[in-house]
Amino acid sequence: MATSKPTSPIKASTQSFIEIEEIKDDVVLMKDFSAATVIEVSAVNFWLLSSEEQSSMIYSYAGLLNSLSFPVQILIISKKMDISAYLDYLDDKINKMTVELMKKRLNSYKEFIKNIIKKNTVLEKRFFFIVPFSPLELGISGASPGSLNKGYIISRAKTSLYPKRDNLIRLLLKNGLKGTVLLAQELSELFYNLYNPSATGRKLGPLESYTDVVMTQ
Repeated sequence: MATSKPTSPIKASTQSFIEIEEIKDDVVLMKDFSAATVIEVSAVNFWLLSSEEQSSMIYSYAGLLNSLSFPVQILIISKKMDISAYLDYLDDKINKMTVELMKKRLNSYKEFIKNIIKKNTVLEKRFFFIVPFSPLELGISGASPGSLNKGYIISRAKTSLYPKRDNLIRLLLKNGLKGTVLLAQELSELFYNLYNPSATGRKLGPLESYTDVVMTQ
């Protein structure tokens, strides 16, 4: 009797491991129909502050966290700084420079920057506040969100998230920090680089220019 050979199981695509269902405007919708909005926060060079300013900032930041009436997540991303655009900018200035002495000094400055990057790892840090939304906030219907329309979920998520988002931005301003809400383009780049890590990160083209999903099998 002939026996059938065992076949390898079908390998799951990358998308099955990604929890994101859709990004709409400034809201990230997950596969379990939870959602979130992301706020990028400006950085402060803490070590350049005086000891009194450092203590004041620590206390004010602690006060900010203690005053929140809703949960937040804090994300910090460190990556190697990409200075290629800055070097291209210097090259352009050098080519347009007519004064030979200034051109020579700009070339020396460019080489100085390149040597610093080669000898030292210069990191760029980005800071984010993530405000989450749970489908349980919808009440009984949120217990089985799969039966609800995605558009309805996103609409209700915005109603819940926007007041929290605006309140957090106001609190950040009181602490001398600027909060910027990430929209679909920035969110797509953020998650793309999280799932596809590289030395310096990658910029994506306009989302409307893509005819297929960014991450394929």
